[in-house]
Amino acid sequence: MLARILVTTTSSLCARLSPSLYRSCHSSSILISQVDMRVRLLPALDDNYMYLIVDEKTNEGAIVDAVNPEKVLSAVKEDGVQLKSVLTTHHHWDHAGGNEKLAELSKGLTFYGGDERIGALTNKVTHGDTFKIGSLNVKCMFTPCHTKGHICYFVTGDDGQDPAVFTGDTLFQAGCGKFFEGTPQQMYSALIENLSKLPEDTKVYCGHEYTVSNLTYALHVEPNNKDAQDRFAWAKEQRAKGEPTVPSTIAEEKKFNPFMRVAEPTVQKHAGGKTDPVVVMGQLRQDKDNFRPKM
Repeated sequence: MLARILVTTTSSLCARLSPSLYRSCHSSSILISQVDMRVRLLPALDDNYMYLIVDEKTNEGAIVDAVNPEKVLSAVKEDGVQLKSVLTTHHHWDHAGGNEKLAELSKGLTFYGGDERIGALTNKVTHGDTFKIGSLNVKCMFTPCHTKGHICYFVTGDDGQDPAVFTGDTLFQAGCGKFFEGTPQQMYSALIENLSKLPEDTKVYCGHEYTVSNLTYALHVEPNNKDAQDRFAWAKEQRAKGEPTVPSTIAEEKKFNPFMRVAEPTVQKHAGGKTDPVVVMGQLRQDKDNFRPKM
C-alpha cells in the first residue's frame, strides 16, 4: 500500500510540473516481462535507471549500474531473486558508485565491466565476451566514446526471441552520450556499426530519463519527422504521470534518433549539408551540446 501511495503522489506532482521540470521528478518503478526474462526498472538519483534482470527459468538475477545498493537489495528481496552479478556499463560515479558498498552488503557477487576504474571489478570484459545470467546469454559490446571503457550488454534467451540491450550512456532514447573520452568515429561505430545491427525488436534500456529533452532536440533537427512528433507527445504524457519512457527499440531509434540517422538527407541538411556520416555525427553532438530550446 505504501508503494502505491508513493507512486500516486509522484504522479500527481509530475502532472503539475511544466515540461521543463519533468526531469526533476523521476519515475515509478515498473516491471517489464519479456519472453525469457523480466526486467525491473529501478529509478535512482535524479534521472538514472538501474535494471534488475531476472532469468525466468532459474530466477537468477543481475543488476545493471547499481548506484543505489540499498534499493537494489530491497528489490531483490521483494522479488525473491538470487542476485549473482553486477553489470556496470562505465566508471562514472552515477553508474558505478554503489559497487563497493554492494560488494560489502552482498558477498560473492561477480562484477563485470570494461574499465579498470570501475569499483569492485572482478571480471573485466571487452567486445564479444559472453557470460550467463542463469540460462540467459549476455554478449558484451565495447562502445568507447562517452568513456574509454564503456560496455553495452546484449541479453537473450536460448531461442534469441525478444532480446534486450542495456546501453548505459552510449545510446539514449532519441540521443547519445557526450563524447567525454572519445571521437565522432567511435560513436559512429558504436551506434551505426554495432547497436543498429542488433535485431530490430531489441528493447533498449538506457541509463537516464532524458527522453523529453532528447526529442526536443530531435525535432529541432527534423521538425517534420512524424515519428519524433508522436514519440514526443507520448513521452510528455508519460513524464506528466511520473512514468518512465524506457524502453524503446532499435527499430524505433532508427526512426527518431538523429544520432542513428546520420545518413538521412534531412539530418545531413541540418548539419550544414555535410554528407560524411562521421562528420555529421560530430556536428550533431557539438550542436546538441550548445542547444538551448526556446521556452
